[in-house]
Amino acid sequence: MPTFRQLLEQARAVVAEVGPEEVAARLRDEGGPVLLDVREPDETAEGHLPGALLLPRGNLELGIERLVSRDREIVVYCASGVRSVLAARTLLELGYGRVSSLAGGFGRWSDLGLPRVRPVQLRAEQKARYRRHLSLPEVGEAGQARLASARVLVLGAGGLGSPAALYLAAAGVGTLGIVDSDVVEVSNLQRQVLHRSADAGRPKTDSARDALTALNPEVKVVTFHERLSAANVLRIVRDFQVVVDGGDNFPTRYLLNDACVHERIPLVHGSVYRFEGQATTLLPGVGPCYRCLYPAPPPPELAPSCAEAGVLGVLPGLIGLVQANEVLKLLLDIGTPLVGRLLTFDALGTRFSELSLRRDPTCPTCRPGAIIILSDTVPGCEVPDARA
Repeated sequence: MPTFRQLLEQARAVVAEVGPEEVAARLRDEGGPVLLDVREPDETAEGHLPGALLLPRGNLELGIERLVSRDREIVVYCASGVRSVLAARTLLELGYGRVSSLAGGFGRWSDLGLPRVRPVQLRAEQKARYRRHLSLPEVGEAGQARLASARVLVLGAGGLGSPAALYLAAAGVGTLGIVDSDVVEVSNLQRQVLHRSADAGRPKTDSARDALTALNPEVKVVTFHERLSAANVLRIVRDFQVVVDGGDNFPTRYLLNDACVHERIPLVHGSVYRFEGQATTLLPGVGPCYRCLYPAPPPPELAPSCAEAGVLGVLPGLIGLVQANEVLKLLLDIGTPLVGRLLTFDALGTRFSELSLRRDPTCPTCRPGAIIILSDTVPGCEVPDARA
């Protein structure tokens, strides 16, 4: 059985080492190496290299494939450059072809006065609440801190907005805005899980605020008990990072889309009809906008509201959770969002399908040089405001 020293010598025979100065210079290059910190959480709490992925050595084999593709160059580092050599050899054995170890590790980097990041420290009660997030290398304490500073707006405290807002609050999104001009009705309770029977007659914004703060008291809930209009939409959306569309009529969807394109704010769209639902993420300047998908609204008789056509109670929950998932991916900059893709769900057949979407080069809202004029109405589409 080889000794630790022998294992280390064998690893150094196949792993290249790179100096801190060279790595620091390459951090300024576009397409530079991925920095992989294999120290333990109590060590990374003291600081880490800018942009580094934090993956403790014990979780390396389990977590690396979710974080880095095999074609990327990786520089691994630890405290002194010992564990990183062994970790780099493991990566080579896993099929990563361009791997090196930071000579002298984080200690040498710090001694040279090179840039480092000190992560936000979570309190003990926050670590307990978000423990399952902290176990994910893709989230960790740095990601949880990003969620705590994030601001997300949810249009509609109804069937879609309810599950989306609840899970975003549970995830620790720091500020949630809720826009809704309606009051709670008994008929809402079949699917709008933010509200309770005792809330009947109350403004949905009030009921939503109470439910969300009861779930997570640290979340700040900002309410807008007003109907979204051309006069107020920019005032409402411009202070948020991501917007969730939980509306149930075409004029509001077009208005919200146009405002988000104007402000370059990602918009996560969802809609439901009877037993069918769909979701997509509209990222201004990158993928299609809502008007690219639907240049003109269908006639009202072909697109009745939930109040007219009905909806299976669990369906908005499923689509709303897809929307919440999209928001978290955007905030954490992980995964592949539904940009240019429309995810559809058939509740009766229990089938998900996906359609590819393209930007419309003639789109009146998102084409280059387009002049966006916000309007409360869409020609031929005067559907009353409602929420799924």
